[in-house]
Formats: sequence, structure tokens, C-alpha cells
Amino acid sequence: MSALPQGMAPDTGQLAAATATAALPSVTPGRLRWERFKRHRAALVSAGVLVFLLCLCFSAPLLAAALGVDSTSISLFKRFDAPSAQHWLGTDELGRDVLIRLLEGGQVSLTVGLVTAVFAALIGTTVGLLAGYHGGRLDQLLMRFTDTMIAVPVLPLLIILAALDPKKLPLPEALTGSDSFSLYRIVLIIALFGWTTVARLVRAATLAARQREYVRAAVALGAGNGRIMLTHILPNVVSPIVVATTLSIGNIILLESVLSFLGLGIQLPLPSWGNMLTNAQETIWSAPLLAFWPGLLIFVTVISFNFLGDGLQDALDPRSSGDKK
Repeated sequence: MSALPQGMAPDTGQLAAATATAALPSVTPGRLRWERFKRHRAALVSAGVLVFLLCLCFSAPLLAAALGVDSTSISLFKRFDAPSAQHWLGTDELGRDVLIRLLEGGQVSLTVGLVTAVFAALIGTTVGLLAGYHGGRLDQLLMRFTDTMIAVPVLPLLIILAALDPKKLPLPEALTGSDSFSLYRIVLIIALFGWTTVARLVRAATLAARQREYVRAAVALGAGNGRIMLTHILPNVVSPIVVATTLSIGNIILLESVLSFLGLGIQLPLPSWGNMLTNAQETIWSAPLLAFWPGLLIFVTVISFNFLGDGLQDALDPRSSGDKK
């Protein structure tokens, strides 16, 4: 506040306004995004559900030890047991604990969804940045390749690739013979065909960002193309990447479940929600809950990721009013 002339009394209204202004907390962009996200109640609830599911699934070993249950132990004398203090959701057709297998299957399905989405986002971001920044023939080449990948029927192609015999591939036998090889294969196959949406979004955002003053200033100062893309453009196109990646996780989990249900995805003894549905289809009439639980978890997880993606889109978009409930 500027000094008042000598002998002049300060205005009480001005003092009150200045004090109130000084007392206001600084509103940061992060706080504004959080406020917009909180208004999206479905996204807020979905985030809580997903955090709870992640914590529950990855604490399966602790819960199994507390209950004294081994999910790999087969006991034909305990087939289709009803829920009890030891087996909270009963047992399956081989006498294995349903709850622990659901949680272990959740570890696999969620890992496939998250890791595949990140790999696909990395591929799509690289393609989109190169196409949007350089333009010209490189842009045309990369975008025509992206359009070709979009035109390919994904599910039939994934089925064909997943049905290939890994033992006939030029890969180490120690890798193809491991129990986790089916998980690595599904992550790689889906990631190779799931990057196109991110690539198109990043390209559009890069085309807009490269015309900004800070990018032109970096070019004028002699910064290299790689430095400009990674330091000046990429941080400003993160929002569409985060939203597209979050929304893709649900679709990836569905694809993994479909492939596992068809027997081409995650292979036993590694459990997943998809291959648990495959085993449950033979007992659908005698023990319908064996199909109900993995189906319910797939539905809840996919819908939660979709709501979370909608909420992030509202929160990260400054033009969004964030009025969705």
C-alpha cells in the first residue's frame, strides 16, 4: 500500500479491502484442477473404488496368510464349499479359495491394464510429437500409418497373434517356458495396437503448441529439436495423454479378459479375471457365483476407469465448467 500524505487519515474501507486481499490464499493451477475434479462426484467415487481395489488385490498374500489359505492348494473334498470364516467367498471346482484367487487375478488384470496403457502412451506420444513438430512428409507418413492401424480390426488380429505358438518364435526357452510369458505377450500385443488415439491427440496438441511464443523463442535461441519437444512442448500436452491413457485402461482390461476367456490370453496357473470366467462357464448352472464375482469386478473396474477419465478430462481442461455430478 502506498504511503498516505502526512496528516491524512487512512480510509477504513481501503484498509479492510487490502487486508482481505492479503488474507486470500493463492490459487494455483493445481488447486483449480483439484476443485474441478472434486465437482465430478462419479470420478471421485471411482478413484476411491480403484484405490481400494488396488490395495486389496496387492495385499492378497497378507490376507491369505491371515486366513491360512493357499490359493494353489487343491482339495477335492472342499469343492464348492459355501462361504465360511476361512473361505469368505467359498471355494471353486478344485477346492481353491475364490476370494484369494479373485485378488490374485486382479493383480494380473490390473497390471496388464496399467502397464499396457503406459507402453501404448509412450509409443503414441513419440509418434504424435514427431509428427506434430516436424510436419511435412514425416507427419504424412506417420499419420497414414496411424490411420492404417486404426482401420485394422483389432480383436481378430489380437486373437491371431495371441494364438501363435511361442515355442516357434526365436525367443529364449527360459522366457517362453515361464508362467509369466503369457502376461508379457499380452502386454506387448495390445500395446502395439493401442497407441493410435494418444498419437492423434498428441499430434493435434503439438501442432498448436509449436506456434506458441515460448517455442519460437527456444528456436531463436538455438535449442535443438529434441530439447524443444521434451522440455517445452511435452509438458504442455500432458493433459490429453493422461486422459487418453486413463480411458484406455478399461478397454485394455476388457481385451485381456476376452482373450483370456477364449483361452488365448493369460494362461494357467497364472489367474486372471478372464480365465476365471473361462473355468466358471462349465459350472455356470451349479455354481453361478464363480462367474458372477470376476464378471462383477471386471465391470466395476472398467466403469470406474471410464468415470475417472471423464473426471480428469473435466479437471485438466481449463475450458471445462466441471459441472458433471
